Amino acid sequence: MAEHGLTNLALAEELDVNVKTVVRWITESRIPYPRYRYQLATRFKVDESYLWPDALPRSRAVAVSQSEIVQVYPHRADMPRDDWLRLFKSAQDEIGVLVYAGLFFAEDTGLERILLKKAKAGVRVRVMLGDPSDAHIAERGEEEGIGDGLASKIRNALLLFRKLRETEGIEFRLHRTVLYNSIYVVDDQLLVNTHIYGLAAARAPIWHLKKIPGGELAAPYRESFEAVWDLSVPLSEED
Repeated sequence: MAEHGLTNLALAEELDVNVKTVVRWITESRIPYPRYRYQLATRFKVDESYLWPDALPRSRAVAVSQSEIVQVYPHRADMPRDDWLRLFKSAQDEIGVLVYAGLFFAEDTGLERILLKKAKAGVRVRVMLGDPSDAHIAERGEEEGIGDGLASKIRNALLLFRKLRETEGIEFRLHRTVLYNSIYVVDDQLLVNTHIYGLAAARAPIWHLKKIPGGELAAPYRESFEAVWDLSVPLSEED
């Protein structure tokens, strides 16, 4: 409430409840009725389970989480390009990309145009690539059977991303974390490309998720994205 500048009275008026009810929720840790929990979780853009960990039975949390699955593709290459374009075109607030190389993304001029247009419209765009000099990159390259080929892919992607890197509103960083998934964020939707030992990302499954109140499947991936962002470093002019 403090983050959103809401007083007890203002929130009570929004929900059409007595202000004393709001006070009890806060000072006595009372759990609101389900319809108010849903309204509050939606209002504050957080999970019901975050505000009231003991309110939801696990069976319901599991069912809601399953509803966050929009589509599953057995391989990243199975996701139609039109679906990629449509998803990124829908962005209103933010776009995030967390990958090792993302060369397929960097080579797609259609995606580039969308990111340029969105950035100019005020959408926050963040892109994280693996540091090509990091030991994790060498290890991942060996696992995929391409040796130092992964580091070369990252350097190629950096060159192809040059126009985006020079665009105001688009932030690029390098990370040194071990990625268990590549993650693409578009507002409340995510694409999660799992990483499998010995397989290139294009041959691994991709999950299309949409965050909904009460669901617990999409949130950890979003939190993972933010954690890596905090650990990553901005690109230098030499990169």
